[in-house]
Amino acid sequence: GICAMDKKAHSAPMTETLNRLRSFHAGGRDEFRVIFFEEDTLLNKPVEEWPLCEALIAFFSTGFPLEKARAYAALRKPFLFNDLERQGWLFDRRMIYRTLSEAGVPVPQHVVLEAGAHNEIDEGDDYLSVNGHRIPKPLVEKPINAEDHNIHIYYPRSLGGGCKKLFRKVKNKSSEFYPEMHHTRARDGGSYIYEQLLQTEGTDVKVYTLGPEYAHAEARKSPVVDGLVRRNARGKEERYPVILTPEEKEIARKVVLAFDQNVCGFDLLRSAGRSYVCDVNGWSFVKDSKKFWSDSANLLRQYMLEAIAPQH
Repeated sequence: GICAMDKKAHSAPMTETLNRLRSFHAGGRDEFRVIFFEEDTLLNKPVEEWPLCEALIAFFSTGFPLEKARAYAALRKPFLFNDLERQGWLFDRRMIYRTLSEAGVPVPQHVVLEAGAHNEIDEGDDYLSVNGHRIPKPLVEKPINAEDHNIHIYYPRSLGGGCKKLFRKVKNKSSEFYPEMHHTRARDGGSYIYEQLLQTEGTDVKVYTLGPEYAHAEARKSPVVDGLVRRNARGKEERYPVILTPEEKEIARKVVLAFDQNVCGFDLLRSAGRSYVCDVNGWSFVKDSKKFWSDSANLLRQYMLEAIAPQH
């Protein structure tokens, strides 16, 4: 069963993967039948009327009724690739960092500013101090809500100051610099995580897992560089394969197990000889890799057969 909003359920990477999954046969018969939970069904029908399935691909995107999907899973008890309860952890950046830290995964040095709490805030030209925890500029300011992608970077006056605002890609732009904006949003009544800006030589690493033992990694130009998105001849963001170190492979394994999300994307920062996780995104597929789509189909097949038909 494919339980997701239409845009995600019928995306090109999902379609490529499911077509490969449908191609598996045994004894002259298809091994799998794919059932789509239509968006109207998800939004408007009770879970008792949702289709039946033995294995469920279900994941959140904007508008997805996560609570109903949890109720369906509790009612029908299909095999789940990604735990639905823990998907809720991915909405809160505090929970993401807490879970990573408890699992032994390195995260950037950071401090949490909680709205409504009695906070002692001291901001200077080159630093921000929250309740006695001092973060030097340049620093990154992230809203607690992980669905809010309005992330700001503040630079010290000694380097000219200013603020770079990051946002979801709009055409070929992913950030904008504001040279006269020097102060954080620490006093605007919101909740934020503040963390040191790690120096990464201008690249971010995106990691895509398929269970605890498989991780595919790609590097892209960081939006911090100049905010311009490089695209290839097919119009996709330009990325290149990255070989993960043994330590990074162990990080990927820990992320999968900590969040119980077999199919999972996360962001890795390589800085000064160490690697740090700065975000976990949940269900993610590589957008432009036939090998990854084939590997996905093979591993999804393996997990389903082990769970549903172990004697197959």
